[in-house]
Amino acid sequence: MERIGVEFVAGLQPNEIVECVKYAEELGYESAWMAEGHSGDQFSILTACALQTERILLGTGISVVFVRSAPTVAMAAACVDQFSGGRFILGLASGHREMVEGEHGIRYHRPIQHVREYVQIVRGLLRDGEIRYSGEQIKIENFDLWFKPLRKSIPVYLGAVNPRMLEVCGEIADGVMLTHITVEKAREAVEQIETGARLAGRQPEEVDISAMWGCCVADDRDEARERYRDYLALYPIRLARYRRIMVEAGFEREVEAIKLANEEGDINLARSLVPDELIDLIGLVGTPDDITRRIQEYREAGVGLPIVAPLVDGPMAMEQVKWMMRACVSSP
Repeated sequence: MERIGVEFVAGLQPNEIVECVKYAEELGYESAWMAEGHSGDQFSILTACALQTERILLGTGISVVFVRSAPTVAMAAACVDQFSGGRFILGLASGHREMVEGEHGIRYHRPIQHVREYVQIVRGLLRDGEIRYSGEQIKIENFDLWFKPLRKSIPVYLGAVNPRMLEVCGEIADGVMLTHITVEKAREAVEQIETGARLAGRQPEEVDISAMWGCCVADDRDEARERYRDYLALYPIRLARYRRIMVEAGFEREVEAIKLANEEGDINLARSLVPDELIDLIGLVGTPDDITRRIQEYREAGVGLPIVAPLVDGPMAMEQVKWMMRACVSSP
């Protein structure tokens, strides 16, 4: 079975996520990821998953560096890693200004430098058991661990969209997490990551390239599109970084109209303005055969680890997720 991961974003209760991760392991998924957001604490849920699984890798997809201190995340990562027997991957990113400032009330400033320093602190603390750090963004007089991590080095994957951050990923990350990206943008991202790796004296293959998409699967393609239309009108369209991807894909007029309708509170109008062509470009949407074909296109563009994020809601959400997970690993 080729490499594939699954991410849980919304629509499930924490205990249901644990059940779905157990099922993902049975299906042969390589990894399961818990998104940062509103669906429960990532590290708590992943600890529960660690205690009820044996093989599947577990990761944060992603943890926002502005909303938790670096020592706090280093300790949380070390704990999940210990409970899982060394199966944890720490996914980090700067997050979005709209969310960091608007939802957490924390200043969003110099995100690339903040990520660099954060990674240095986490790695140093896990390796040495203590850290003193004086950076441009973060200063720590002293922090020491009162326990011994299972591993002194935990893989760090960085979320990235913009060219400069993609190069930084190539320089310092063990892996990259691309999000809401078109096939063409995936190709460009791979080149930018490779450039960053070479500038840092690394081999490009040292950086594992993953990508995550919202995933809606149905026996009828239009039904799947309708599910994704709700998601796109409510979430990615609100974030400047994702809007830029859509604009660069040729949908500037449509994106501005959807954004305006959203800001005015007319969600039904925003939803109606989302074109099928945009859905097909940035999501994994359609029949099981459509999903298999799309994933293969991304593999050919250089994505080594596709990660599907089933978009579900309602009382049958867990059954929907399990059906989608099966569909994404079934042969066409």
